[in-house]
Amino acid sequence: AYHVRQSFVPGEITPEEANRLGVEFAKRFTKGNHAFVVCTHIDKSHIHNHIIWNAVNLNCDRKFRNFWGSTRAVRRLNDTICVENGYSIVEDPKPHGKSYNKWLGDQAKPSHREQLRVMIDQALEQKPADFDGLLKLLTEMGCEVSRRGQAIRLKAPGWKNVARMDGKLGKGYSEDEIRAVLAGKKEHTPRKKAAVQSEPPKVNLLVDIQAKLQAGKGAGYARWAKVFNLKQMAQTMNYLTEHGLLEYAVLEEKAAAATTRHNELSAQIKAAETRMAEIAVLRTHIINYVKTREVYAAYRKAGYSKKFLAEHEADILLHKAAKQAFDDLGIKKLPTVKSLQAEYAQLLEGKKKDYAEYRRSREEMRELLAAKANVDR
Repeated sequence: AYHVRQSFVPGEITPEEANRLGVEFAKRFTKGNHAFVVCTHIDKSHIHNHIIWNAVNLNCDRKFRNFWGSTRAVRRLNDTICVENGYSIVEDPKPHGKSYNKWLGDQAKPSHREQLRVMIDQALEQKPADFDGLLKLLTEMGCEVSRRGQAIRLKAPGWKNVARMDGKLGKGYSEDEIRAVLAGKKEHTPRKKAAVQSEPPKVNLLVDIQAKLQAGKGAGYARWAKVFNLKQMAQTMNYLTEHGLLEYAVLEEKAAAATTRHNELSAQIKAAETRMAEIAVLRTHIINYVKTREVYAAYRKAGYSKKFLAEHEADILLHKAAKQAFDDLGIKKLPTVKSLQAEYAQLLEGKKKDYAEYRRSREEMRELLAAKANVDR
């Protein structure tokens, strides 16, 4: 059988309505070809469905084929059904691909392997003399230690399954790595969870519902767009409140200033890039000019001989091209290659700083202009 969980915003739907939507989802996703059960639970703060359908179809001649991208298809169908019935959808779902405990992070009970890693860290802090001493400390902490063949198996208190002390326990926690730490050949670094920084929701432009309907969008889209617009206006108000922009004149002034600053930084970066390109070309011409100066002097001394030109044509052409470039740039006195390299490095450093500010200013400008456009509507 296959299992899908379907959750709803707290206080937005009744259990009976949630069950009806779950049945509709099951019928549409299985195309009515598989027997299914929809169980609606109200034991949590949010109403949710457990939808389970039989892997074998009703005719008992075909099996449900779980396809690549089925998770995306489930979400799209669920969102469509919710929008069609006027209920909210999750705009930015939490990332998947992790166990439930890892997904919740520090707020949930740690996984078995995480608990074992913590116990090993605590045992190592007590500086055991050898590996057997470490296992003894783990046993004293309540960890069951056993050996099967060459593998050491660990089981933390309250867990049914065992975990091998190998690479799957995590980098730095295999038997060989722990032995190396105890022998002083390696340093142990306790494994830490990477903190996931959640970005605040960005301000987006409102949807022009009337224009979309005229373009052929249906009633379901209109319901979704209304919900989307309400959320965007709420985000816009939060943004304006947090940044002290509740007066329209202040918002307008701030948006104009952000646009001006963004354009200034863009112009500065382009000017630096133009000059850096000039320096690169000029540096090449100076090097060519210096390298071919003696050849060209000999060419003049030979009375611009055709025979000499034929023998040294490449060097003479490079020298002439360099002189022409200096004339075009209006250079009377040639700068040194060292001074050009110093100027190039200075421009590059300035460009890096400007670009970091440019990215921030671009994001600020976009949010301010989006907020202003939403207010203007």
